[in-house]
Amino acid sequence: MLILRDYMSDISILLAEDHVITREGIRKLLEEEEGLSVVGETGNGHDAVRLANELKPDLVLMDINMPKLNGIEATKQIKAANPGIAILILSAYNDDEYVFALLKAGAAGYLLKNVSGDELTSAIRAVCKGEPVLDPTIARKVINYFTTPGEIQITEKPSKQLSSRETAIIKLAATGMTNKDIAHKLHLSNRTIEGHMRTIFNKLGVGSRTEAVLYGLQKGWFTLEELL
Repeated sequence: MLILRDYMSDISILLAEDHVITREGIRKLLEEEEGLSVVGETGNGHDAVRLANELKPDLVLMDINMPKLNGIEATKQIKAANPGIAILILSAYNDDEYVFALLKAGAAGYLLKNVSGDELTSAIRAVCKGEPVLDPTIARKVINYFTTPGEIQITEKPSKQLSSRETAIIKLAATGMTNKDIAHKLHLSNRTIEGHMRTIFNKLGVGSRTEAVLYGLQKGWFTLEELL
């Protein structure tokens, strides 16, 4: 376990990866990127939860298989105590059971360890802007999973929590549109859409676009047919 002290960058990151060589490589990569700062690192899930509570990073880059506490349980505990912290999974596994369990636990995105350095840094920035970072294939599986006929009940209307503008934005986000695309469609600025996204996250008690979309799917606010 190591705690680093550099809080001046735009995005603070906590690394949770049990392979030391992999963790050192990721830290070096991220530290070379302007605007990113690794504020702490650990090789086990228990310390990942503790450090997240202490350091309050913007994002936790989380592995799945770790000693003491696996990535799924660590994600659940971090999100329960700190809903505003975004968690990005970086794993060698793409099994459905891991993907769905982690997204249900509150992960903002899911990447495989065969991604390039540029893809990883872009994903980190995207998650912190509220952009989606799921592979399209995984995203479609997720939508199908949460919209299986008979499993979703409309428990409340979005108007109980979101304004009509916010509802329109989250529905467009659910189709996979980027903030830029949404801004263009609604004739608004990117900054305005990002502001609406932050408001949506705060109202729903989530930390990312992915969580907000899954929340809407679980509540029955939109269906698979609407998103196709």
